[in-house]
Amino acid sequence: MATKVHMEALSPTMEEGQVVKWLKDEGDAVTQGDILAEIETDKATMELVARGDGVLRKILVAEGVAAPVGDVIAIIAAGDEDIAGLLAGLGSGSAATNGGAAVPAGEAGAGQSSETAGAAAGSARVSAAATAPEAAASTIPATAPVAAGRVKASPLAKRLASELGLDIRTVQGSGPAGRVIRRDIEAAAAAAASAPPVAPAVPPAVTVPAPAPGEDFVDIPLSQMRKTVARRLAESLGPVPHFFLTVDVDMTRALAARVRVNELLAAQGARASLNDMVIKAAAVALTHHPDCNAWWQGDSIRRFSRVHIGVAVAVPDGLITPVVTDAHAKGLGQISTEVRELAGRAREKKLQPHEYTGSTFSISNLGMFGIEEFTAVINPPEAGIIAVGAVEERPVVVGGEVVVQPRMRITMSCDHRVIDGAQGARFLATLKSFLEEPAAILI
Repeated sequence: MATKVHMEALSPTMEEGQVVKWLKDEGDAVTQGDILAEIETDKATMELVARGDGVLRKILVAEGVAAPVGDVIAIIAAGDEDIAGLLAGLGSGSAATNGGAAVPAGEAGAGQSSETAGAAAGSARVSAAATAPEAAASTIPATAPVAAGRVKASPLAKRLASELGLDIRTVQGSGPAGRVIRRDIEAAAAAAASAPPVAPAVPPAVTVPAPAPGEDFVDIPLSQMRKTVARRLAESLGPVPHFFLTVDVDMTRALAARVRVNELLAAQGARASLNDMVIKAAAVALTHHPDCNAWWQGDSIRRFSRVHIGVAVAVPDGLITPVVTDAHAKGLGQISTEVRELAGRAREKKLQPHEYTGSTFSISNLGMFGIEEFTAVINPPEAGIIAVGAVEERPVVVGGEVVVQPRMRITMSCDHRVIDGAQGARFLATLKSFLEEPAAILI
């Protein structure tokens, strides 16, 4: 019996996906669990797996084309099965739809709630191109000549090769019919590790489409992430009644504490940044002010006892917001390590949905770009986000005298339906006190 391949909801906030690459061609044999295609969602590039056995008889959505979640994008059937009636029912052309019917159980992605779509920080976010494993593989000696066309390999072998940065086309398969399996990848990786090191390849420069000679402009198609950003910003800036509060923080003791903390973390191979200290301070401050650690639910306000901080991270074309769960209960070393690991996967578009959803409060920091002060856009259903500026030496009056201190401005965006002015001010006062006396959160 034929199996309809649907565009699955591969992320909690995904409404449509774009086919980046078909990994199977029409006529290829397919086994349930095989990776059929790479799909660009609103957050990352994910793998679409087969939900049935047979032959990939028809591809309905070409590479580079987007289709709504639930649409039928391909057909798997037996090689001799008549699918003409099925195709006629779907209609001809590209993205064939399922007529609005519910996607059959087991074929669509899990019905995950759209808790959060990543904090919409002060600047817009766009999708980053997936990192090609071939680029990383250039530093690994080939174990066999590069094969042309598709490579027969198990899904586990493909995933392992990608994680190890190994070009699977260079691996000689030992499975049935020359299929590359796990032990082949492990053997190739071991051989590469014992080989003499070679100079790393220089990654290609990021190119931006430019108008051709004589043209006044160029239209750039929207990525899935950019489409989601546009929708989410409209949902936030329009319906959410923002107001803003700013504090100026003396960072003298925080800078000194960071030096001492990094001396202690050096033995663990970790190193805390000022942003890590802000994450920790904000998380602890939110435990004192749960009215700010909340979501607007439409007919209720949900206040959280645990603090999950969404941290805006720059990727090649914008921002994405991984989540540090239970940040209030973690030390600076652990926060630092997690942020760096999450940021690395974010830049490679390898974050899993649970790593960028569920934040209860968000932080956006543009201080590294020399921005003194800015406002960030609230990420619904969260009720607040802080925008962190640069630490700068500024003259201030202390005890009737003008002195120079390292100062940092923090601006909080509040959803007035959840947080009143006094509540936001009290939270910022606590955050300021923790940063000006960091021993309060480090002991």
